[in-house]
Amino acid sequence: MLSPTELERYARHIVLQEVGGPGQAKLQQAAVLVIGAGGLGAPVLMYLAAAGVGRLGAVDDDTVSLSNLQRQIIHGTPDLGRRKVDSAADRVQALNPHVQFVGHPLRLNAGNALDLFGGYDLVIDGSDNFATRYLVSDGCYLARKPLITGALGAFDGSVTTIRAHERNAAGELNPSYRCLFPEPPPPGAVPTCQEAGVLGALAGMIGSMMALEAIREIVGFGDSLVGRLLMIDARAMRFETLRYRRDPHNPLNGDAPTIVDLSGHR
Repeated sequence: MLSPTELERYARHIVLQEVGGPGQAKLQQAAVLVIGAGGLGAPVLMYLAAAGVGRLGAVDDDTVSLSNLQRQIIHGTPDLGRRKVDSAADRVQALNPHVQFVGHPLRLNAGNALDLFGGYDLVIDGSDNFATRYLVSDGCYLARKPLITGALGAFDGSVTTIRAHERNAAGELNPSYRCLFPEPPPPGAVPTCQEAGVLGALAGMIGSMMALEAIREIVGFGDSLVGRLLMIDARAMRFETLRYRRDPHNPLNGDAPTIVDLSGHR
């Protein structure tokens, strides 16, 4: 039940026909885990907290540095040297005390991923490396959890939703992350954020879109990004959508899967 204070706080949601009281109640009852409290995770956490998601978890073992503040808006100058999950907890609590925040100050790995995912309804991956993205996507499939994953480049970004453990309206399995990206690029082929740079406002833009997609998935309105990769080019301010389908040869949910646990990940 929403309290009178919450009814006023979420009034602009509740008057939306697509959300309303029932949709806001779904947000209140939802538990969402965010991988990374950095460039993408920061706006995701803030907008989901503002939206009234009942329980928000964040996985990050890093501390706040000065170079983070150009884009990681959940942290501030006084937070330099603090654990990111602690800084994020303070900001979420200040923004919306009705939200329970759970910080996980650890590095995600094959040994803890499934236990972490099991405690949440939805996972959002804002990590900055391919090893973690494949670990998260494989883990969500094995844990049977929906996943929203985003990627950020210097002037480009993308968002998609993965429900590879479920079937579409035609009874076919949905595509996995490995159907979209069968193999990670060779080490060093893609420059890091530190090497290539990143436009700060673009991180906010992609993270906000990931939060919006999470709200749509929780409430249940609009056309999901399952099987669609939304791509943004910030130089040209161009949006494109690539459709992708399940590859029957993919090793995760293909016809002859070879990935049955996370032992292939470190």
